[in-house]
Amino acid sequence: MNRIWTHRWSKPIVFVVCLAPLAWLGWRWQNNALGINRIETVARYTGDWTLRFLVGVLCITPLRRLPGQSSLIRFRRMLGLFAFFYGCLHAWHYYAVDAQWNEDILWEDLTTRKFFAAGLFGLVVMVPLAATSWSGAIRWLGGRRWQRVHRLVYVAAIAGVVHYYWQGKAALWEPVYWGIGVGILLAYRTGHWIFEGIRRRKKNT
Repeated sequence: MNRIWTHRWSKPIVFVVCLAPLAWLGWRWQNNALGINRIETVARYTGDWTLRFLVGVLCITPLRRLPGQSSLIRFRRMLGLFAFFYGCLHAWHYYAVDAQWNEDILWEDLTTRKFFAAGLFGLVVMVPLAATSWSGAIRWLGGRRWQRVHRLVYVAAIAGVVHYYWQGKAALWEPVYWGIGVGILLAYRTGHWIFEGIRRRKKNT
């Protein structure tokens, strides 16, 4: 499988696949195929894809430890940047299309509707992740500091799940499923850190 992930066309293909949801949304918008409330549909659609890409980033670490899957790490940065991209689209759609940059509406939503605050927090957390996604950032920050910064992806994913759950507009089981998935991935990562810490201590004794 590593041969597939390291093929010269693998990254361009994944890039196009990541853009496919946006292309499909654009086609549906152009052809009035988004239902009665297309503002709500676009908001839910872009939010869902933000969360999907965030969870995809979290899945890379356990999956790359499977036999023949180590080269999946090549796509983690791309998935993370697409998570930020769709998150920005989600926020821009709310500010520009839904609230229409009305300061009174924006202030009321951010101060009285806690799911807006959770969503904004999640997007803000993704800013340093996107800003340090280039290769030189690792040398600039140092490997360990860079890793600490990029653990914020878990915070962003949790904020995304909370943002979804607190909306309460649809059946609440879907954000619960997302929360369980993120929880499992976080538990796996925590367990791995503990195991590696114990292994290093044993090696040094």
